[in-house]
Amino acid sequence: MMTVWVNGVENGQVKPVDRGLAYGDGLFATMRVSHHEIQFLTGHFNRLSQGAKRLGFDWQASPTLKAHLHQQALTMEHGCIKLLLTRGSGGRGYAAPSQLDITEVVSTHPIPKHYPLWQQRGIALVSSDVTLGRQPRLAGIKHCNRLEQVLIKSVPIPLGFDDYLVLDEQDLVIESSMANLFFVDKEQAVYTPALSHSGVAGMMREQVINGILALGFSVHVKPIPISRLTDFSAAFVTNSLLGVVDVTRINDVMYTSDPLTQMLRTELNLVL
Repeated sequence: MMTVWVNGVENGQVKPVDRGLAYGDGLFATMRVSHHEIQFLTGHFNRLSQGAKRLGFDWQASPTLKAHLHQQALTMEHGCIKLLLTRGSGGRGYAAPSQLDITEVVSTHPIPKHYPLWQQRGIALVSSDVTLGRQPRLAGIKHCNRLEQVLIKSVPIPLGFDDYLVLDEQDLVIESSMANLFFVDKEQAVYTPALSHSGVAGMMREQVINGILALGFSVHVKPIPISRLTDFSAAFVTNSLLGVVDVTRINDVMYTSDPLTQMLRTELNLVL
């Protein structure tokens, strides 16, 4: 059962004039709890702080918020905590108010039941007809305006596939509908799409890049046209709740599992 706190108040209310509600003027993080601890919590906080600066306001996790998150994690053997920030209340217009009044919403959720199965068997991706717009000022951050993802998920996934592959307007591979993508070539070099114009640079993406480097592999961050999918022998997706999951197929291109994915799960403690 989901429980929600607004500015530390259980079942508190978000104001009708909150800018997150009106304009998507905010950010969020989805954090995995494992054995009563939030994984990579400092990384989540850093990412939210950096995203807030990109939107034009300052935010740091307060001692009160940190204590609250820790308290909720202690009640969960395994689960999910979502932290959502908005700039707070404002007037009718787009211009941000001079007085900052940040809204913090914390909610707890179970890990989706099919995620462990996905980690065991891998997933298949099919291209979405919805492409992502290119906006470098917003690219990379997990802001609250996720209408492109809502449109992507509004279409039922075809039989035999588990999630959507998402491209941008120039047919560059960006991500899946909910996770970052990595590819491995026959020389064991790892590639991940550049996200300088669109997409979300997930916190787990950063952890996995560091993990790959620690294991002695090279990582290349660069644009990947969809026409290059056949250049790779393996692929996998990452996010904070899934961890690392093999991709067995993208459209008609088949991939084999690479030992690197299990190595990363072990290195980063990501086994579900």
